[in-house]
Amino acid sequence: MRILIEAAVDSVAAADRAVAEGAHRLEVCGNLGVGGLTPALPLLRHCLTLGVPCLAMLRHRAGDFVYGPSEIADMHAVASELCDAGANGIVFGILRRDASIDAHATRGIVQLAGSRETVFHRAFDATPDARAALDTLVDCGITRVLTAGQASSAVEGAEVLARLRTYAAGRIEILAGGGVRGPNVAELVRRSGVRQVHARATEPGVVAAIKAALAGA
Repeated sequence: MRILIEAAVDSVAAADRAVAEGAHRLEVCGNLGVGGLTPALPLLRHCLTLGVPCLAMLRHRAGDFVYGPSEIADMHAVASELCDAGANGIVFGILRRDASIDAHATRGIVQLAGSRETVFHRAFDATPDARAALDTLVDCGITRVLTAGQASSAVEGAEVLARLRTYAAGRIEILAGGGVRGPNVAELVRRSGVRQVHARATEPGVVAAIKAALAGA
């Protein structure tokens, strides 16, 4: 069964290389050194010429994922710009002060995205109750959640990922991310049962190694 490989990139060179190595989808970011920020529009537009779906990160600052009203208003404005530029989807995460999902703000971004995909990023892994958080995201209309199974890496969280996949029951897609590399991806897929993996692809060979490992599994 085909495993979809999503590559997180933050430069033209990384995007070109990831697609050449076999990435099926791009998460287009700025500054992956701080976990990814909103990309510059020229980078997004370039990625959209590469023939794979491109989702744009919506995150205007590093740090936590608790945003005030003015920050959320800014996120709406930037999300509109990303959609107008042609992004196939928006990647974001908004939490309340207790680390639960901010359902109201999340629904606002989903509504703004319209028919485009929406992805709740690894802010999910900070939530205190993964099942409750998953239910909230389903209710908000989120397409998929990027998660390491609430662990520091996806391999460490493989059993939780498996339980989340079962609990999701097709209501929302589970995208496994966090330290995914060629040497561990086959084990991750075997233990978790996920059908999508996410890897930071700022260095040469990352996507190629994952693709080769999956082909040999």
